[in-house]
Amino acid sequence: MTNYKQTLNLLGIARRAGKIVTGESLVLNGIRHQQVQFLFLASDAGAATAKRFLDKSRFYAVPVNNDLNKSELSAAIGQPRTVIGIIDQGFARKLNEINK
Repeated sequence: MTNYKQTLNLLGIARRAGKIVTGESLVLNGIRHQQVQFLFLASDAGAATAKRFLDKSRFYAVPVNNDLNKSELSAAIGQPRTVIGIIDQGFARKLNEINK
């Protein structure tokens, strides 16, 4: 299985397990409170949104994946989203391994 498919599958599993936060304000809050362990940022996100999340994730040392676009992220979790935060350490570790 390719890294792309593994990433999408793990993202869907994390969604069903309730181990993600979605939406800009919830994800930002999760990053600030060090709950978000891994961040998905859509490659076609707006410039201001991308800068805000990249700066926050860099400051709080949260790994970021921006290889997927909005439609791919949305299809993986079943909701239209630009930003997705993984709050489980196990899922985050596996996603980090896959996306190196």
